[in-house]
Amino acid sequence: TMDLKESCPSVSIPSSDEHREKKKRFTVYKVLVSVGRSEWFVFRRYAEFDKLYNTLKKQFPTMSLKIPAKRIFGDNFDPDFIKQRRAGLNEFIQNLVRQPELCNHPDVRAFLQMDNPKHQSDPSEDEDERSGRKLNSTSQNINLGPSGNPHAKPTDFDFLKVIGKGSFGKVLLAKRKLDGKYYAVKVLQKKIVLNRKEQKHIMAERNVLLKNVKHPFLVGLHYSFQTTEKLYFVLDFVNGGELFFHLQRERSFPEHRARFYAAEIASALGYLHSINIVYRDLKPENILLDSLGHVVLTDFGLCKEGIASSDTTATFCGTPEYLAPEVIKKQPYDNTVDWWCLGAVLYEMLYGLPPFYCRDVAEMYENILHKPLVLRPGISLTAWSILEELLEKDRQSRLGAREDFLEIQKHPFFESLSWTDLLQKKIPPPFNPNVVGPDDIGNFDAVFTEEMVPYSVCVSSDYSIVNASVLEADDAFVGFSYAPPSEDMFS
Repeated sequence: TMDLKESCPSVSIPSSDEHREKKKRFTVYKVLVSVGRSEWFVFRRYAEFDKLYNTLKKQFPTMSLKIPAKRIFGDNFDPDFIKQRRAGLNEFIQNLVRQPELCNHPDVRAFLQMDNPKHQSDPSEDEDERSGRKLNSTSQNINLGPSGNPHAKPTDFDFLKVIGKGSFGKVLLAKRKLDGKYYAVKVLQKKIVLNRKEQKHIMAERNVLLKNVKHPFLVGLHYSFQTTEKLYFVLDFVNGGELFFHLQRERSFPEHRARFYAAEIASALGYLHSINIVYRDLKPENILLDSLGHVVLTDFGLCKEGIASSDTTATFCGTPEYLAPEVIKKQPYDNTVDWWCLGAVLYEMLYGLPPFYCRDVAEMYENILHKPLVLRPGISLTAWSILEELLEKDRQSRLGAREDFLEIQKHPFFESLSWTDLLQKKIPPPFNPNVVGPDDIGNFDAVFTEEMVPYSVCVSSDYSIVNASVLEADDAFVGFSYAPPSEDMFS
């Protein structure tokens, strides 16, 4: 029995989650299983625990096994009931693994996924050795970034809340178990990305993020990794809320506040242009505020890498309201597309609606291409002039066409501002988002924050196990996983 005893895992049920399938709701319990140096999750419904209990009860009638009773009346999704049921199931499963003849029963081993080859390991090897061995034998061409970094995996994090949504996936607030720090983890579904042939955008996002680590107004990427089905970006958690969120609540901003944001945005764009990147997708949803109220640009999926200022590019993408005329016409474009977008965002901050806005997208495109810019009174002459110069339909006559960011800096609209102080964050932000702590999500849209974290974020394809690691990477995303080199490589 000694050998049997040693092979019994330690188990616990740290949490449960609600799941929907074919319009039916059910609760899924997350079982953490540890054997030696291996650890994984198994997701099981109450009915599966019940089936296992009945099987064992028949075979071991003398053993005192208990499981929480089925509920005939009342709400099965009542939080107190689920908490109580989870505690009862936890006790049941811990009781199983205390008894060698039970924990080695084939049904128990299958229930805990103990014989899944993914979980087999030689306890004398540490994880890095195993990873290295697997890598060398199966996937030499996967570039995991600078050597010597630990291999990230979804189970390194507790995923707490959905804080944003995009066409490829979700952004989640996550707490890293190792140090309790909060991060925003962007989780993208590979199959959707692949279906949309957007791989280049995603790789561009990663590559742009890598270059951005050190700029004060650009979100920093800590590292990225992949599982068989998903790509993960571990980003700074910026919790002052989207500029869009504050703009919706206040309708428009006073000029001094709009100037401050426009300057921080322009500074970030100028920096991107200096490393040959056109941002292309500037809009309030992609402009976040940090906990003090400074701007942080995010969502680099639409950036175009490797554009030297003399080059132009002709791919069509972006957000309808903010598309520059040359983009709509599918003409080549360059850095000046970002200055048009800066004008569009500044216009919306001052007036509460984008320029040329119309519910009918075709009509709005017509307006962008042909309708003269209409500026209403109530703004200063310098604001009037910068809007006219940024929202110039001919990109070669647009502000920024000759000297890029330098022209923006020199414009009288920004005369009252010290660009050096701005970059060093010495100018106090005009608005404080009043963030309570590192996990405060009060500045995020309730549409997202009330949504549950999908448990598939931490699961592999058959949704019964989680052992998703960087080693399951697909060749389509070779070069995706990244862990930052030591500090001195950036300085």
